[in-house]
Amino acid sequence: MSRQQDILTLPHDQIEAIQLEGVKKTVIKCYENVEFYKKSFDAAGFNPYEIESLEDLAKAPFTTKQDLRDNYPYGFFAVPLSEVKEIHMSSGTTGIATVGGYTDHDLEIWGDCFARGVEFANGGADDVMQVCYGYGLFTGGLGAHYGGVAAGCMTIPMSAGNTERQIRVMRELGTTILCCTPSYAMHIADTAIAMGLDPKKDFKLRAGIHGAEAFSDNFRADLEKKLDFKVLDVYGLTETMGPGVAIECWEQNGLHLAEDHFFAEIIDPDTGEVLPDGEWGELVITTIDREATPVVRYRTRDITRIIPGECACGRTHRRIDRLHGRTDDMLIIRGVNVFPSQIEDVMKTMPELSSWYVIELTTVAHLDRVTLKVEMEQGFDFDEIRQIERLQKELEAKLKTALSVGVKVKVVEPKSIPRSEGKAKRVIDLREGVN
Repeated sequence: MSRQQDILTLPHDQIEAIQLEGVKKTVIKCYENVEFYKKSFDAAGFNPYEIESLEDLAKAPFTTKQDLRDNYPYGFFAVPLSEVKEIHMSSGTTGIATVGGYTDHDLEIWGDCFARGVEFANGGADDVMQVCYGYGLFTGGLGAHYGGVAAGCMTIPMSAGNTERQIRVMRELGTTILCCTPSYAMHIADTAIAMGLDPKKDFKLRAGIHGAEAFSDNFRADLEKKLDFKVLDVYGLTETMGPGVAIECWEQNGLHLAEDHFFAEIIDPDTGEVLPDGEWGELVITTIDREATPVVRYRTRDITRIIPGECACGRTHRRIDRLHGRTDDMLIIRGVNVFPSQIEDVMKTMPELSSWYVIELTTVAHLDRVTLKVEMEQGFDFDEIRQIERLQKELEAKLKTALSVGVKVKVVEPKSIPRSEGKAKRVIDLREGVN
């Protein structure tokens, strides 16, 4: 049995022992080397030298994205800059970017974690892995790349963009594992089909490892049908490492956390109270062996839950459910909390509609209005006005029943919604005074 297989099937009490040892070292390292944590712990009355159980970590204060922004660029570094070998940054689309540093040790862990996803996809040295995440400051490209190399794959560093070339390389080099955002994978699929290709005959794809954005089960089913492969979800974020914090196995029943490197909690996003397994809440992560930029109780803003019980695959690391959304993506429509994924789930019950949509928020007579623009699936007659009106009314009724709120629906022509080579932009906020 390989070391990778051995660590993934440890009895969970042994995993918890590894986590406790790592948590103890991390909180002390943060307290002694990061000024923010010294002040934060002292202000909260938290003594990092007195942790005796994993439950004791709940006494520590949270870390937020704003905390990292306030200490940009190097305020969260716990080692001398001479030991940092690589830097990655969040997009910074809503403000100052957050910075993650990596020592040689951190980079080795990163590759090891993503390589587990390749193993979960039954992949290895015989596979050709094409990485279409963007390379650069975004963690997606290099994170997947390190994982492919660590897993022994022949790894193709395509990066994002130039979709027709991506397709040509997939055909000519025999790509078996595709890594990119799910929305870009869908764009590749649609483009290939529009080019007259049959993915079942023209590609050798067996699996896709797709993350960086939430996607519904219906979206997954549509993508798997078009590319004739199996889609595995991968989770990660710059503030804790990058892709590989948790990855789905072939069972597609939750994402296995890399629990020998991360300790996860689920909290009530309003009260901060730690919730039991099975309850939905906000994911909080503490790194337990990261050297350059460790974090303690980092609030990810991602909504998920710990799935009770063990996975049928036999691996013992706990699983998080596929993301329900983010606390900052949640829409409040006339007092009702709605996530874009809930709208997508309803939308995909109608075969005439494609997976491409955008939600526009506007203000009309001082009241918020939500408009869902969704493309007609190719092959259906968009010029039939009565059919368009029927689809709009039918979807509005279904959304009203499922969400208990009204959403205006506008069915639009195929390929009229902009495609992205990275993360898809699903919500456009045009409300007065918001931007």
